[in-house]
Amino acid sequence: MTQTKRERVHLPPWLKSSMGRASDLSTVQRIVKQRGIHTICEEGRCPNRGECYSNKTATFLLMGPTCTRACGFCQVDKGHPPMPLDPEEPRKVAESVALLGLRYVVLTSVARDDLSDKGASWFVKTIAAIRDRTPNTEIEVLTPDFWGGEGAVEQQHSRVAAVAQAKPACYNHNVETVKRLQNPVRRGGRYDRSLAVLRHVKMIDPRIATKSGLMLGHGESEAEIVETLKDLRAVACDRITLGQYMQPSLAHLPVQKYWTPGEFDRLGDIARSLGFSHVRSGPLVRSSYHAGEAP
Repeated sequence: MTQTKRERVHLPPWLKSSMGRASDLSTVQRIVKQRGIHTICEEGRCPNRGECYSNKTATFLLMGPTCTRACGFCQVDKGHPPMPLDPEEPRKVAESVALLGLRYVVLTSVARDDLSDKGASWFVKTIAAIRDRTPNTEIEVLTPDFWGGEGAVEQQHSRVAAVAQAKPACYNHNVETVKRLQNPVRRGGRYDRSLAVLRHVKMIDPRIATKSGLMLGHGESEAEIVETLKDLRAVACDRITLGQYMQPSLAHLPVQKYWTPGEFDRLGDIARSLGFSHVRSGPLVRSSYHAGEAP
């Protein structure tokens, strides 16, 4: 038995979940595979994907499955050049949304630092394609930071603004972890830069709900988590997700702590007391978990 398999056997019991109905999984997998598109549900092996599919929710991964960054926690493919953009991807995603009868869609992407606009216009094109095909489908975006290098604050803001002006139902950008642990966990990401994304969305349109998320288990303290929640509220972030990090392989960062369901409940209560309007806090919670249920 490999070390990876032994670690999975010894996961706490609360981290084991049902994968949902096989029919829901196979239908989504077949449709996206036929069109050569991707979902973060599959690429990230989300433990809730069967539940989300049965609730008519899915998260599409735009611009291919290969990321130009190398975050220490993430299971998405990286380490080699990404493929060129498929000009038909926005149409294919919209077609899949229609075929699956999705009521709520989350659009996310790998980081594409190789693109001139870091992929911002691709979000806008895909939103437009979905609305043209299924105008009643609500669309949430979960974007990278669109950073373009030192001194690129204005360009970053213009890219965020372009996506915000497409008026998604919710604009999500994850800080992923507390400020102290940003460098080892989010290689290429910066805490203040991520807060700036959320702040700028509200400056563009205060009516757009904003959202962020943390994956716990990297060695953060409860005090650091609460400090992060307060920082997010300071930029008017409305929604928060808190979930447990699980090491995808021995090449990824090891888990420093498995937070218990009771601890997640307490953190959720703290988040609500700070004024977050929609809180999902639990070991198996991920960025898009029950996203369509937010008010």
